Amino acid sequence: MAITAADVMKLRKATGAGMMDCKNALADADGDFNRAVEIIREKGKLVASKRSDREASEGAVLAKVSDDNKFGAIVVLNCETDFVAKNEGFVALTQKFLDLAVAERPADLDALKALTIDGRTIADHVTEQTGVIGEKIDLSYYSKVEAASVVGYIHPGNKLATLVGFNQENVDVQVAKDVAMQVAAMNPVAVDKDFVPQEVVEKELEIAKEKFRQEGKPEAMLDKIAQGALAKFFKESTLLNQAFVKDNKVSVKEYLGSCSKDLTATAFVRFALAE
Repeated sequence: MAITAADVMKLRKATGAGMMDCKNALADADGDFNRAVEIIREKGKLVASKRSDREASEGAVLAKVSDDNKFGAIVVLNCETDFVAKNEGFVALTQKFLDLAVAERPADLDALKALTIDGRTIADHVTEQTGVIGEKIDLSYYSKVEAASVVGYIHPGNKLATLVGFNQENVDVQVAKDVAMQVAAMNPVAVDKDFVPQEVVEKELEIAKEKFRQEGKPEAMLDKIAQGALAKFFKESTLLNQAFVKDNKVSVKEYLGSCSKDLTATAFVRFALAE
């Protein structure tokens, strides 16, 4: 059966595969369009299997907030090279997965991968794109924040994104963005000291004790001195207690309070590919 340019273009539009791959698939399928689609997908699975041991350390990190500003999500789609990560089609695919995450609000990454686009799961789309692009592709991360107000921030280059939730509705856009950028720049470990995991607290205390022990401080004083070091850690490493990056004379908590009475951050998510 003769393969026409229109047939090739139709298959390319349906699968995203290259022109020659589409032409060869149609030839192998004797012109059967549905079988050609299956061949393209099978090729994707084969390539994915061959590249399963490769490191997909590049990619796109995107954040988006729902129209009502009460829900936000971050997704990360990984690939092997920065060249692919910057490709408009790759970023658009990441955005497509993110749009669905915001619309459907899945519970976790597995639930996100199980959602369908054009009759196929996101997991299947990822496998197919491995065959189309020729690199290992992996949807590796999904997280969400729900609050009275949520703001998202994507750092230029799509390598880092943040979400921050607030306890009040209709937070000033610039104020919310300032805090989201604070999270991006300062990488806090928690919203406030009460949210720092106990294992982190214990580790910081042990590090402080050992440091002062090496400096020759009396053993009887180590606990008290370590508590002082822990207080400094909370001030530097928890969002609300950090110095506000745009005015280090006030903390983030003080900045928020000056913008709106009792305004505070309730949650945040931050993801960066490599730092």
